[in-house]
Amino acid sequence: MEAGRRWAAEGIAANAVMPGGIRTGLQRHQEENLTPEIKAIFDTYPWKTVEQGAATSVLLAASPLVEGVTGRYFEDCNEAEPTTDPEAHEGIRPFALDPTAAARLWDISLKMLTR
Repeated sequence: MEAGRRWAAEGIAANAVMPGGIRTGLQRHQEENLTPEIKAIFDTYPWKTVEQGAATSVLLAASPLVEGVTGRYFEDCNEAEPTTDPEAHEGIRPFALDPTAAARLWDISLKMLTR
């Protein structure tokens, strides 16, 4: 959010992307070490294919539909809707949209990088 605000005048877009859980070959050895409870969650999780997981990133990188859009959070090829539901797996929490908090995070991050 803060990067989008700071760089918008220069024509630089900065958005956040949630690709979702993507089923790749990286998990192929993981299941042998899972408890039955965790395995049940993995088996019912709505995994995406690599193509589905990449779609939102590709949209933001290359589509004229989002030209000039900056400082936003996207999931499933759409801007995420705000949610206050603590159990929600989709959407963006209101605190992530707080411009004062975003500026503070920016300043703290810069201090950490210059140590």
